[in-house]
Amino acid sequence: MVVLLHGFPQDGSSFDGVLPLLLEQELRTLVPTQRGYVATARPRRRRDYRLPELVADVIALLDAAGVRRAHLVGHDWGGGVAWGVAGWRPDRLHSLTVLSTPHPSAMTAAMLRSSQALRSWYMAAFQLPAVPEWVLSRKLNEALSGSGLPAGQVARYCELMAQDGTATGALNWYRALPLAFRTPVPDITVPTSYLWGTKDFALGRYAAERTGEHVNADYRFDPVEAGHWLPETRPELVARAILDRARPVGRGDPR
Repeated sequence: MVVLLHGFPQDGSSFDGVLPLLLEQELRTLVPTQRGYVATARPRRRRDYRLPELVADVIALLDAAGVRRAHLVGHDWGGGVAWGVAGWRPDRLHSLTVLSTPHPSAMTAAMLRSSQALRSWYMAAFQLPAVPEWVLSRKLNEALSGSGLPAGQVARYCELMAQDGTATGALNWYRALPLAFRTPVPDITVPTSYLWGTKDFALGRYAAERTGEHVNADYRFDPVEAGHWLPETRPELVARAILDRARPVGRGDPR
């Protein structure tokens, strides 16, 4: 079983180019819509978007699907959740594949020792009430269009964020960040692959190159000539990385 976690401001359609390549190899997949992105799972308090809560959602999904262990994939904020699952619940994973997002400890170090804080200025801006929602409603199309995201996905994600309450639900992930330091993510002990785009506008080289310091297992770091939106723009590369970890060893393999 492969579980794929989307990021901001995406939904599960970010993996539309990846899924057929996994299904060709007879891999079972789950692509959940994450907390805050759908009206039926949108708590109002920012503390309900702390990383342990998001990790618990993934474990509940595995339990509901009857899956003891899975191959977990995450991009952007989904990558942050994936690091949390692997750090706190390695017993539920066969492997981890993270796209773009460095290990949280590497990200923290980068904030202090590189230009990452400048890249991440928007995280501080998102702490404000109401204003970020207003800005997203007017500037998201322009921002995404200029970031290398294909036009089809730009239109879809802008439509998603325009739905009543969705922008607030998505932004609450950022608003919960000041609470994150109470629960640091441990080093990782499951086989891990990390793909990072060398042209990523949001996530810089310092954290990417130091992520391996927080993986105490088989680790593969693949810096690729691409931007931030790896599932949408490099689906074949993403699928290959996943398959290198999750390809069934034989028909009927329980993985």
